[in-house]
Amino acid sequence: MQTIKLKTKYKTQMIDITEQVAEEVVKLGVRDGLCNVFSTHTTASIVFFENHDPKLQRDFLAALSRIAPNDFNYTSSDINAAAHIKSTLCGQRVVLPVVNGQLFLGKWQGIYFCEFDGPRDNREFHIQVI
Repeated sequence: MQTIKLKTKYKTQMIDITEQVAEEVVKLGVRDGLCNVFSTHTTASIVFFENHDPKLQRDFLAALSRIAPNDFNYTSSDINAAAHIKSTLCGQRVVLPVVNGQLFLGKWQGIYFCEFDGPRDNREFHIQVI
């Protein structure tokens, strides 16, 4: 299993990690199998998302903020309740095929780390290929 560290710059953001994951798959040398990409953070997610139009990322984050707004009066005393809700809705992992030593992705698919409680200096995600 490989661990990749990253920093986030904003309260909410999507970071394209496709190339980092693809590089690790090549390094691990698995020809055919499954690649599991996951986050152990409860206020961040890993998702598949369209990788062509960056405006869709802003739309996605805005839609999540309408579903779980930061300024809502949550019953939890946790100040980042909205981030926990967004993370749960999006999930902490994606699994995709590895074919001939490469990630098998659709033309417009990318893998994204989603930050919902940033900025943070100590985020990470994990890659396991079997």
